[in-house]
Amino acid sequence: MEKELILLVVAIVFIGSLMRTVFGFGDSIVSMPLLALLPIDLSTSIALIGLGGFTVALLTILSGWREVNRPVLKYLSIGTFIGIPAGLLLVKFASNTLITFILGVFLIIYGIYSLVKPKKGKSKSLLWLNKPSWSLPFGFAAGMFGSAYNMNGVPIVIYGTMREWRPKVFRETLQAHFMISSSLIIIGQFMGGFWSKELFILYGFSLPAIGIANLLGKLIYGRIPTYNFERYVFVLVILLGIMLLINNT
Repeated sequence: MEKELILLVVAIVFIGSLMRTVFGFGDSIVSMPLLALLPIDLSTSIALIGLGGFTVALLTILSGWREVNRPVLKYLSIGTFIGIPAGLLLVKFASNTLITFILGVFLIIYGIYSLVKPKKGKSKSLLWLNKPSWSLPFGFAAGMFGSAYNMNGVPIVIYGTMREWRPKVFRETLQAHFMISSSLIIIGQFMGGFWSKELFILYGFSLPAIGIANLLGKLIYGRIPTYNFERYVFVLVILLGIMLLINNT
């Protein structure tokens, strides 16, 4: 494998890991389109992002477990386990193009609405979300979209923004959920034959970059005011929707 190719892959993984460390999600928005430009098998790219995301989540949780909303995490995980087989059925019987298009449009509308709506404290109509058990359907959606389209983070991000979590709770709870769901995804990728010698070479070279991105991301995250953090999250949601529409054409 050429040194130039390895350096490009490591740089892409670094940028994606930095995004994931700062905001708790968004690594695939950056990494997958860029990796697609390189002469690497799609299965290797997908597995590399999976391993990288799991590593970032693990590093984040080791230093931030106290901020995780544990009751919510329990119901999100239960919902995810139930939703995984539903996602497999969705792939079999639903149109991939149609589902991706609808999801992309929804994310753009939701992100724009959240950015422009007046900020007057928590809406009384959303107080029902404070009950941890109401996170169950969002976990189900995460498992379904994760197994079907590798988009398990979308429902959890929407749930966290609707709950108006503090940035630390938002980021750490997302990472804890991703660590659990990523474990299942990694096992599935292994059983599906996604792992290869090339994958381990690229992952091995990427590990130092992931570690540096984790340290740098924590410094950047600590300097972002709470109000701006929420706005940046909504901008990322809009970008994710746009990327889904672009990849769908």
